[in-house]
Amino acid sequence: MNKLKHMSYNKLTPAILQQLKAIVGDSNVLVDTDNLKNYGHDETEQLVFLPEVVVKPRTAQEISLILKLANEHLIAVTPRGAGTGLAGGALAINAGISLSMERFNQVLEIDKRNLQATVEPGVINEAFQNAVKEEGLFYPPDPASKGSCFLGGNIAHGSGGPKCVKYGTTKDYILNLEVVLPTGEIIMTGANTLKNSTGYNLTQLMVGSEGTLGVVTKIIVRLLPLPKHDLLMLVPFLDLDEACAAVSEVFRAGFTPSALELMERDALDWVSKHVESSVVKLEDDIQAHLLIEVDGNDLDTMMKEMEQIAELMSKYNVSEVLFADSAAQKIELWKLRRKINEAVKMNAISKEQDTVVPRAELPKLVRGVKEVGSRYNFKSVCYGHAGDGNLHIRLIKGDLTDEQWDGDYIKKAIAEIFTICKNLGGTISGEHGIGLIQQEFMGIVFSDKALDIQRAIKKAFDPNNILNPGKIFSKL
Repeated sequence: MNKLKHMSYNKLTPAILQQLKAIVGDSNVLVDTDNLKNYGHDETEQLVFLPEVVVKPRTAQEISLILKLANEHLIAVTPRGAGTGLAGGALAINAGISLSMERFNQVLEIDKRNLQATVEPGVINEAFQNAVKEEGLFYPPDPASKGSCFLGGNIAHGSGGPKCVKYGTTKDYILNLEVVLPTGEIIMTGANTLKNSTGYNLTQLMVGSEGTLGVVTKIIVRLLPLPKHDLLMLVPFLDLDEACAAVSEVFRAGFTPSALELMERDALDWVSKHVESSVVKLEDDIQAHLLIEVDGNDLDTMMKEMEQIAELMSKYNVSEVLFADSAAQKIELWKLRRKINEAVKMNAISKEQDTVVPRAELPKLVRGVKEVGSRYNFKSVCYGHAGDGNLHIRLIKGDLTDEQWDGDYIKKAIAEIFTICKNLGGTISGEHGIGLIQQEFMGIVFSDKALDIQRAIKKAFDPNNILNPGKIFSKL
């Protein structure tokens, strides 16, 4: 188990447990060890923090009563979605209540007239995508974990995914939210309209707030018409730097792919073995691949666009371009991309950094990362959403000692990488959030005044600091 120093919260008493059971029912209050362990971790490295109780509400009114109870007795409450986070945002580091949103799992309405939907936060991203697809509609945000992550978690982290290079991230699709505040009040943050210039934008303030300002219980999203076709190609590069440089050139040439993903050689090698795939023949001298997709309604226009992008790529040192010639091959290629994170974790002890810079600065970022690695004696594997400058960097422990890996040594290296991001006009997280593990680096990208303003917002929403305390900010 991991022990951290945080402000003091009260322990649950038998009387409080009985009150929780009265609110949500006995079967939705879990205190057995197996369940506490199950809800005590997410996908962040090897961190485990056990809550004292797992509570599974079903209505906003139940959450309101739970939060009022927690405020009255000063008990920490950690909202939890599917537990797929990579920054420790759902970890109950102050014990208390793990508030699971898994029973909020309904698509309430798909409004085809207005291209909108009303959905609960416990709905799985891919299940929602499929539901609107059946109506000829499209919800673009598609994180790598879309088959398991919840929409509420996507809102908490402002999640993205491959499609976001063309269509935007989660924030661009959230019109209005029903939210239970830490003090128990239930509010709507905005309106179900495409335009809204009415007061402060509380809706967008909630997106990316990592469950620290309120608990989302209902989501109104905007939808798009579903594109009829998509085409996919894989471009192998003999040089990683050239692969990075080619990214911005695609956009400068006037193309807007629906996805443009970078996969460094080791990432593709490991994931091919992990999923036992042979769709990609890895030649010895290939150092990186770009996975490029276009979508639309006119197949002839799309084919011409793909040919032009391939021609553009030919000015670099590339090997033979692979055009996916079937739906099955497209699925296989996307499976490789989406399973990289899992494969790298299976192959090596590692830490993932969610860096983001203006896309034309990707070559400088990657060169900087490799240079830091050479000085600190670790390898790194780069992959991710190159089209929008969002690169996931897996630092590999390798020969580093446990003391180096878990202490200030590796933190200094990470701080140097984040400083490179800052100096290139970027920041330290594109879609994974700050959560627990990145909060000590916030001073790299924000001034003291900017951090003070954010802490003041937290205090305004949550005066007793009971909702997901100890996340984003190391102190309040």
